[in-house]
Amino acid sequence: MPQLSNQRTAYFNGRYVPESQVVIPFRDRSVKNGDSTYDTTRTFAGRAFKLKEHIERLYSSLNYTRIDPGLSPAEMIAITEEVLDRNAHLRPANGDWWVNQRVTRGLDAVGDEGWEHTGPSVIVDCLPLPLKARAPFFRNGIDLQVSSIRRTPPSSLSPRAKMGNKLNHTLADMAVTDLNPGVWSLMLDENGNVAEGKGSNFFLVRHGKLMTPREHFVLPGVSRQTVVELASELGIPFVEVDIDLFEAINADEMFMTGSSFCLCPVRSLNGRPIAGGAFPGPITRRLTDAYIQLAGLDFVAQILEADK
Repeated sequence: MPQLSNQRTAYFNGRYVPESQVVIPFRDRSVKNGDSTYDTTRTFAGRAFKLKEHIERLYSSLNYTRIDPGLSPAEMIAITEEVLDRNAHLRPANGDWWVNQRVTRGLDAVGDEGWEHTGPSVIVDCLPLPLKARAPFFRNGIDLQVSSIRRTPPSSLSPRAKMGNKLNHTLADMAVTDLNPGVWSLMLDENGNVAEGKGSNFFLVRHGKLMTPREHFVLPGVSRQTVVELASELGIPFVEVDIDLFEAINADEMFMTGSSFCLCPVRSLNGRPIAGGAFPGPITRRLTDAYIQLAGLDFVAQILEADK
């Protein structure tokens, strides 16, 4: 049964505790080295969207990073649902949750510190979606700016794993927001092709065809895969391909996908309006409508309502 409290409850190494009691020691590898993996989904009316797919991606990342959480995927799903259940009374009106599963590698312990837990730490938590902060993007469109910081290349560390060390994205974002706080950073891969944004995947439409960068160079988002599946159902031609800036600048439509906003139109790239002119474009509208129908909740209206 849910524990009623005015503080959110999280799962932490076998217990459900108030968030303030989730404490990672300073010797944990996640603190020292960013050595951890995680995954994030959102809820629609309090229910996690495609939780199974997110947990499958989490365990792929865990396998790549060689971290054993000591829990099966089915157990991780059950824990996540329990966290949502225990926090249901705190979900904001017309609001939803970001739901996170985080796994650290554990302590670099000398042996004389007396730590009770030295293996991998597992945290499952939820927090309100930043709906109000996303509203300007749906009202006006995202302004993308290419960052000078490139995405980590697959030859160094696979972008396909969702890892706790986010300095690559953080510095890429700072490189553009320091100059213009209102823009959304867009990273290129090691070859100069479009990769991804901060916590988001990139799509464009040109000559009626939907395109997105190859999975080899990006984190393949669950929202990204959802759009690909919806495009197939709607009969929209689709290709996963290297996209250079020439192709992007000449796009008829452009949008980003991510857990918090699902699918959001882009209105400009590097200060230049998207070539097609319409906002959002017709294919973006069709995909948005299909996504809303699949989710069972009008996330665009939900986000815009949060800013009233």
